[in-house]
Amino acid sequence: MDPWMLLYLIAIVKSSLAADTEERLVEHLLNPAHYNKLIRPATNGSELVTVQLMVSLAQLISVHEREQIMTTNVWLTQEWQDYRLTWVPEEFDGMVKVRLPSKHIWLPDVVLYNNADGMYEVSFYSNAVVSYDGSVFWLPPAIYKSACKIEVKHFPFDQQNCTLRFRSWTYDRTEIDLVLKTDVASMDDFTPSGEWDIIALPGRRNENPADSTYVDITYDFIIRRKPLFYTINLIIPCVLITSLAILVFYLPSDCGEKMTLCISVLLALTVFLLLISKIVPPTSLDVPLVGKYLMFTMVLVTFSIVTSVCVLNVHHRSPTTHTMPPWVKLVFLDKLPALLFMRQPRNNCERQRLRQRRRAKEQREGAAQGPR
Repeated sequence: MDPWMLLYLIAIVKSSLAADTEERLVEHLLNPAHYNKLIRPATNGSELVTVQLMVSLAQLISVHEREQIMTTNVWLTQEWQDYRLTWVPEEFDGMVKVRLPSKHIWLPDVVLYNNADGMYEVSFYSNAVVSYDGSVFWLPPAIYKSACKIEVKHFPFDQQNCTLRFRSWTYDRTEIDLVLKTDVASMDDFTPSGEWDIIALPGRRNENPADSTYVDITYDFIIRRKPLFYTINLIIPCVLITSLAILVFYLPSDCGEKMTLCISVLLALTVFLLLISKIVPPTSLDVPLVGKYLMFTMVLVTFSIVTSVCVLNVHHRSPTTHTMPPWVKLVFLDKLPALLFMRQPRNNCERQRLRQRRRAKEQREGAAQGPR
């Protein structure tokens, strides 16, 4: 016989024997005569079932600031002991591990308590890895949408602290004890986010002193926003548009574009304020600093519009049509020049010369406009 054919036949025989061994082991473990998946793996009613939890962050999908929801792709590792799923490896050709469908064995009903979309459980029931000593390792993937309180004060240079709180839905601490496998969540398979940086992922076990049956596992997702996008598209344009409001006071008094420039700047700031209101949540607890900056700038621009109106009104007045009120003379000719370190004409001759110069200027302007 060909040696290659002999090796091929030996491989087929071994694979069939291995398949038969695994089939016998699965039938032995899941035999309805001695295994009921509805009963927790405890020898008596007072025995605790210890479940070790660990979260592995695969991806930070999004943080919806307006709805205050964080969407994450996590792997929720769960380990516990089930004395009914034990066997002697020598009786099954040295097999020490087997994979069983998770829906055919008892599972701890650990759910996300601060869920925000109604899907409390995992999204895919993967197989559970069972060892010969009864230890069960289950690693289901899940996409969670958790409620997250958004702090908007320092937007877009903000740092958020969102939590994932896990707890058994029906079992209390007298039946299931939840413990942390590690103090921090794993990031071994993490895909970086283009909007957020992960600062820390600490985990903690919470107990309620007033309720001895309460226990939960909470992971804090401390994240910091990458501000480059909002700096280029929001902060820098706001600063540049605000600086245009200063140029209003450099335009001549008889320039009609003073009002046009002021109103254009005011409308541009209003648009940016509306953009911010579409991003941040509609809360009255706090206002972003950039929103306060825009509001303060809008007040200043509005004040500059009022000032420009007054300047244009005074500029187009003449002594023949308007008489200067006494209070205007007192404030603007006597008091205000001293505060602004302005020199007043000292005698009547100098004043008369200034009046003649102004009249000559008006006559030249009138003569230039006459032929038109």
